[in-house]
Amino acid sequence: MFLFWNYRWFLLHFILEQLHINYVITTWPTSNTSNIQLVGLFSDAENTSDPTDSSVHSRAMFKAALLLSQQYNITVEGQFIGWQAVQTGASSITAVSGICEALSTSDIFGIVGPSLSLEVPVTAEFAKKVGIPAVSYAATNPDLSNRNMYPAFYRVVPSDSAAAIAIVKLFIRFNWTSCIVIYQNDQFGTGGANVIKDEFRKNNLTVAIMVVYDIETRSIRGNLSTSLIGSTSRIVVLWATSAHTPLILQNALDSNVLGPKFTWILSSSVRFDSSDQKFSQQLIGMLTVEPAIASTVGAPINTRLLNAACDIWQQYENETFPGLANIDNYALFAFDTTWLLIQ
Repeated sequence: MFLFWNYRWFLLHFILEQLHINYVITTWPTSNTSNIQLVGLFSDAENTSDPTDSSVHSRAMFKAALLLSQQYNITVEGQFIGWQAVQTGASSITAVSGICEALSTSDIFGIVGPSLSLEVPVTAEFAKKVGIPAVSYAATNPDLSNRNMYPAFYRVVPSDSAAAIAIVKLFIRFNWTSCIVIYQNDQFGTGGANVIKDEFRKNNLTVAIMVVYDIETRSIRGNLSTSLIGSTSRIVVLWATSAHTPLILQNALDSNVLGPKFTWILSSSVRFDSSDQKFSQQLIGMLTVEPAIASTVGAPINTRLLNAACDIWQQYENETFPGLANIDNYALFAFDTTWLLIQ
């Protein structure tokens, strides 16, 4: 049974927690002592100056799971399982290049990732060609559920179809009838926006306008203030990853279209390093719809396994360990994914 995989969705209220971690270079045990390996794909670029919690935490939990398997004497063909971690920089080509490099030196029996929906089509096609499974811990685009197109691709998180249903239930609960959708222009954003439109249509709800956030220019197409204020809806659904959400919210703050004028629903949790009290006040009432870890909804978890993984993380990379309660949800899903392939 997975530790954290749960198909229920939970609405997280009030994004108020402030957290800042200074990331440093750390040394894990060498991973090339075994020829039997897993490849992990993580979205941060190599040597980035702006690492994300999700990528850093997921990479640590991936390595911790494999070291834990060695402590438990789990072997494949008489060998412990090693790893190769690839930082893709949100590039499918970098992801596939990393897998190819790993295949040239080791016996790779599985891929943990990719984490981004935009990386999946190319990576999954390559996985099919070489005959190994790719299991994502964070890619949620509904289109990726097509087994005919992606027979070698799996995931331990539900697709955004589940999130769209949760949002519809929220609208019905509060008698809301319409919304504005802001989405980033890639597979994740367009997939989420389309499934929200479909679910709204099925339930006689309205998407008033669609606003595009361009991930290349890192800006809203058009004028955000004009688009939102000119709409009759005051509910904004923002479908963007944690890498882009803070930039969009900063734009919204500058345009004075956050709370209490508008109610925002996010697809990604974000943390802010800000002492601006005005900004903090305008975040009150903001909601997030995302996959929930098992403990959040009262489901049982293997605490012994989790604590052992956290001990390993702290042993080799203590500077990035945020405390058990602050581990990124997708990092816990990454652990589940790795442990699934190990077993």
